[in-house]
Amino acid sequence: MLKARILTAVVLVLVFLGALFLLSDEFWAGMTLVVTVLACREWARLASFSKLLMQLYIVLSILLSVLFFWLIQLDSSRILIFYGISAIFWVAIAPFCLAAGWYPRHPVLMACVGWVILIPTWLAMIDLRLHGAWLLLAVMAIVWIADTAAYFSGRKFGAHKLAPSISPGKTWEGVAGAGFAVALYAGIMIFSGNTDSLPIGPFWLIPSTLLLLAFSIVGDLFESQVKRNAGLKDSGNILPGHGGILDRIDSLTAALPMAALGLMLAQSWS
Repeated sequence: MLKARILTAVVLVLVFLGALFLLSDEFWAGMTLVVTVLACREWARLASFSKLLMQLYIVLSILLSVLFFWLIQLDSSRILIFYGISAIFWVAIAPFCLAAGWYPRHPVLMACVGWVILIPTWLAMIDLRLHGAWLLLAVMAIVWIADTAAYFSGRKFGAHKLAPSISPGKTWEGVAGAGFAVALYAGIMIFSGNTDSLPIGPFWLIPSTLLLLAFSIVGDLFESQVKRNAGLKDSGNILPGHGGILDRIDSLTAALPMAALGLMLAQSWS
């Protein structure tokens, strides 16, 4: 399993980096849409949709994604609506669900939650890349660094559970390790002078990375809660050793739309 996990990770990194830096904007949008649709399929599985309802959900996901993308092409400011909906969900609704131990059960509600989570993530991956492939990579690196640091610091020092009823393996020590790692990452960027292309000043870089870390934790925990209530360990099995696509992008579903929203607000204020 460890060999499969490492091999899959290497292949994913190579494919992702190649697509990020080599594909045209159109092909990037198409490739990330395919990933989004596969994630929608996994969400339908977590929602316990029937086979027919799952197929209908996948078709509707494609149609809605294409429709929203077309509307944004007609007026780019409309993307703020999708980021705003995502912000409301991750700032207010998801934390409430986690605190109250509640999650959506009605099929229509579950379908809508899936779209609120995944479609803005897809739009953010397109939007951030338009501002530079390195910017998108820098934002995603925050989540990857945080996940890695949380894993090792949690294994070494973990004693206080973060959310034992949702994800027993996560600890506050892991969160602290992740916070230290992303703050160090931001500090290295500041002191190396690699902030000129960023939309925010060096003073705001560390607070911004820590804020994205907080959102990534909420995204991770929310998907873990949905999986637990569905009685599933993984969202799927498409990635050997890693589970499903949702298992790999759960933190990004919250961090990427919030980063894109922050970018828009920073540009409007500058």
